Amino acid sequence: MTIISCLRTVSKPSLISQFSKPKPKPKTQQSSSLVVSSIVMSYDKELAAAKKVASLAARLCLKVQKALLQSDVQSKNDKSPVTVADYGSQALVSFALQKEFPSEPFSLVAEEDSKDLRQDGAQETLERITKLVNETLASDGAYNTSTLSTEDVIRAIDGGKSEGGSHGRHWVLDPIDGTKGFVRGDQYAIALALLDEGKVVLGVLACPNLPLASIVGDNQHSSNNEVGCLFFAQVGAGTYMQSLSGSLPVKVQVTAIENSEEASFFESYEAAHSNRDLSSLIAKKLGVKAPPVRIDSQAKYGALSRGDGAIYLRFPRKGYREKIWDHAAGSIVVTEAGGVVTDAAGYPLDFSKGKHLNLQAGIIVTNQKLMPALLKAVKESLEEQASSL
Repeated sequence: MTIISCLRTVSKPSLISQFSKPKPKPKTQQSSSLVVSSIVMSYDKELAAAKKVASLAARLCLKVQKALLQSDVQSKNDKSPVTVADYGSQALVSFALQKEFPSEPFSLVAEEDSKDLRQDGAQETLERITKLVNETLASDGAYNTSTLSTEDVIRAIDGGKSEGGSHGRHWVLDPIDGTKGFVRGDQYAIALALLDEGKVVLGVLACPNLPLASIVGDNQHSSNNEVGCLFFAQVGAGTYMQSLSGSLPVKVQVTAIENSEEASFFESYEAAHSNRDLSSLIAKKLGVKAPPVRIDSQAKYGALSRGDGAIYLRFPRKGYREKIWDHAAGSIVVTEAGGVVTDAAGYPLDFSKGKHLNLQAGIIVTNQKLMPALLKAVKESLEEQASSL
């Protein structure tokens, strides 16, 4: 039995109970380190490939955003915008991952499919996507391949139709997380993760518009104005950040703040993506004085992993089901940086059930020290809001 499959058999108590009971110590330091070491070694090749293809997709997205045309934006059935870059990013990542691991079974759970691109009147858009993918591949030169046809691109996009699940390995991709931010010229992320037996074992966030310097507090006026971050994490190996231009990686950690009054918190830029009244009530109970920092996409996870803020609250509208590609990469980036990611009841996120997460009310993210107080504030706030209806 593999280490990952062993982990799957362990029950998942709520963090409420975890924080109220002392954690058992490992039998020996040596045995603990051996387990971590063997896990880290297992995914080095996959992490290198994920960093490579996410950075390549970021290059494609940057090119489109700089010359954004009105015709690049379509509308999906759920009214969120889809761009040429969205499709192009997915096609590129799907194609490149299959090139990286040609002899392995390929499974990709991704946001987009080619249905709209097969409609009458979509041929011009499809040709633009194909041109972008080919130009990006040619500029990199890492994949010695002939020019892709529109049908090749369609097949690559539809390579993301996997349902995921608790068995085997599945790549999880959001080709542009935060498409509305992308269209506005604000924050977005290419988010890529790998599931092994239902567990997230690595994650990469390419955030082309996120400054390398902190975006909150005194540091937001730093003289370092370089933009474009790549966050990456592997289970048991920590979280690192480097510039998309290729600087040396730096290990990052979540903030060590213990006093909730000193904390700042992130929430979604789009009001429809989270219950701001509930977030405000939680912040008030915690005594948070700073106003919320509102940015798009899983860039929030990246920023929090390096200590930019202390808390991330996400309480979507009633009836909304969270998708795994919106949180898989971001969650491991935070947890490997020492943070905690749970649902509103304190339970870890379960990525083994297919494309959707089964959650209690919402998602909360913070450090180990603030989590007990945050869970208490969330519980009380949810009860108050429910009793007022």
